[in-house]
Formats: sequence, structure tokens, C-alpha cells
Amino acid sequence: MTRGEERRLIEQAAAGDRDSAETLIRSHQRSLYAYLVRMSGKPDVAEDVAQEAFVRVLTNLDRFDPRFRFSTWLFTIARRLYVNMCQKHKPAYDTDIVDSWRGSGDAPERPVARAETDAIARASIQACLMQLSEQQREILILFHQLEWPIALIAQHVGMPEGTVKSHLHRGRRKMRRLLEERSEFADQVWEAYV
Repeated sequence: MTRGEERRLIEQAAAGDRDSAETLIRSHQRSLYAYLVRMSGKPDVAEDVAQEAFVRVLTNLDRFDPRFRFSTWLFTIARRLYVNMCQKHKPAYDTDIVDSWRGSGDAPERPVARAETDAIARASIQACLMQLSEQQREILILFHQLEWPIALIAQHVGMPEGTVKSHLHRGRRKMRRLLEERSEFADQVWEAYV
């Protein structure tokens, strides 16, 4: 969707057009949910935070500044909600839940063994991600999973681009080390993605 189309949808949604609001939600729903699942390690938490983020965005569309990207505004609101939730409740990460989460692309015709290997690889990556600092985890997710450019990540997390690059480099290095230390993780990830 172009920025012009997005701006038109935002204006219409702010004026009360439900179809435009639905289109906005649908265009960002999957990426926001995926981001929050990777950040929290819990699909139910991701769903709750994403839902609350969309409610906040839709009730405050009149405050959106069109000079910025809508996705940045949405993800910033979701990130703040997630951080606030973590501060209220001590996080209890359970990576076993991620095993049941299925990413896009798993078609019924895929062999069962391949689907199982992919699930194990996702769980292994998630387990390693949860051992990173929250900043490194978020930056890795935004860069690799959501394919955000460094400049946009820097704006989103409020850091200089050089600092984002440092976190990205250190996070990758730590993920590699964690996977190598746990050979069962490395084997599963290698099998799934090579």
C-alpha cells in the first residue's frame, strides 16, 4: 500500500468509515502480531497487546502525524503497551508455547517431517532470542523478520543508527554462539533453513 493510499484510509477511518479501519488493521495485523510473538515468546500476550494497540490507534487517529509512517506509530504504541505490561507483571517466558505457533507458508501439502522440522527450528530460534537483551531481540526482529531499514529501527527505538548496528551485530553474534553451544538447536535450524 502506498503512503497516499494509507493516508486516505486513515482520514476515512478517522471520519468513521469502518471498512477503511478494517483495511488498515488487516494490512498491519500479521506483522504486528509476529513482532509481538517474537518479543514476548507468548502468542496470547502478543494477541492481547496487538488488540490493545489497534484499539488505541483507532481511537486516536486524529493524533496521527502524516509526516511519519503509520506502521512506525502503530509499532511504537504496541511496544509501549508491551513494556508497560512487562513492568506490571514479571514476565514468565515459556518457549514451549511457540512450538504450537505456526508461521505463514505452512501449506497442508507439505510433508509432515518438514513441518515438524520447521516448528522445532522456530522454537529453537525463539529460545535463543529470549536469551538476548530486550533491545537486541527487538532490533533483530525488526531487521530480520519485518525487514525494517536501520534508519527506521533507530527512529522507532530512539537510538542512533550506529548503536542500532552495534546491537544488531552483537545480537547476531550471540544468537550464533547460543546455537553453536546447543548443538541440537544448530542441527534443527540448519536442517530447516538450508
